Amino acid sequence: MFKTFRVLLIVCLIVQLAVGPIWACAWDYDTLTMERLEFPDALELITGKFLRHSSEFYEWRIQDRKQKLEQDPSVLAYYDDLAVAYDKTGQHQMAIETMQAKNAIEPNLYETEANLGTFYIHAGQLEQGIEHINKAIAINPEAHFGREIYQQDLVNYVRLRQKDGKTVLPLQNQFSEEDIFDWPVLNFKDYILKVHAVPDSDSEPAVENINEELRKALKGIQGMMRFGHYDSPILLEALGDILSNIGERAYGSQQLAARAYLKASYEVEDEEVKQAYRKLAEESLSMQLESTLGGYGRQELSLDTLEKSFQQELAEAKAWHDNLHQDELQWIETGQDVDAAFAQKYYDEVTPLGDYANKIEAPKSIRMLELFFVSMIFFIILSGIALVILGIRKSKYKEDIFKGK
Repeated sequence: MFKTFRVLLIVCLIVQLAVGPIWACAWDYDTLTMERLEFPDALELITGKFLRHSSEFYEWRIQDRKQKLEQDPSVLAYYDDLAVAYDKTGQHQMAIETMQAKNAIEPNLYETEANLGTFYIHAGQLEQGIEHINKAIAINPEAHFGREIYQQDLVNYVRLRQKDGKTVLPLQNQFSEEDIFDWPVLNFKDYILKVHAVPDSDSEPAVENINEELRKALKGIQGMMRFGHYDSPILLEALGDILSNIGERAYGSQQLAARAYLKASYEVEDEEVKQAYRKLAEESLSMQLESTLGGYGRQELSLDTLEKSFQQELAEAKAWHDNLHQDELQWIETGQDVDAAFAQKYYDEVTPLGDYANKIEAPKSIRMLELFFVSMIFFIILSGIALVILGIRKSKYKEDIFKGK
């Protein structure tokens, strides 16, 4: 009879002691704000809230630069502008031909080779793209903060993951014999650490500073998104792979990584691929917490909760860029120099980071007095349960005695 009472009292004491360390702080809660402080451009690139032109702008620039080249074909910068405008409007072959025309005037320029590499890659001609990227790196390896080096890495990673010459997404779901029998390559982060490893003191390949190398790769991927196709599922997946494993916290920047994978799922049509990216997003939220019980409890952050915040962030980004789009349309319709008008209004401003609605509330830290009262409430509740059970057992014991059992 008293054994049950003693057990319940022990349980009460354990719960009372456990409440403090469980609820006292939220050291393992990676808030979106903290992640954005460390990687301030990531969310803006994922949502598309950064200075970028509309398709109408690029159509205007095609006509403008063609006229300028007719007047003075010796200005090489016009070829770059025209080629990028062709590429941005999906006319990859025209972009390539424009760069080839520039190369015929003055060959082996860094800008020409870098653009040619990018245009061939966008056209799906990866081998030709790598050839020109290699030439650009040889001419100027430090240009664009080394972006071409990581562009080269990403293209080679895509080629490693291809099946029968076709790119299958998500990339990290495709494996080759090299991944199994050589250095394990589970995602783009692993590939980066593999190709940038050097022999250590024991002649084993290693990366001297993993976090520094991943930060360089992150900067390269973000540069490709800013100046290329920010909504490319391949770039978004690569971004998610790096964000999942980078930063000062033990579990990386998981909320940003989950958003990158989610955005990738929105950019593909195949339902199986969509679900695969959503699964990656969900797996990224391991060890991420959200608040319950008015902020005093915690539970694992769900993908549904994060996605609600992300949808609001996307809506805010779209509204911001819609205003920019309307400005460009107005400048085009009124016959203004759109380059000059855009520069005057936007280039003198810092790209707004926005006040994103992060509705995922962090668990609250409890002060000592609050902790005492919460612990006592648990103690009283469990003690009451113990007394009720004891009363029932005692009543049954008397009844058994009365019946002579």
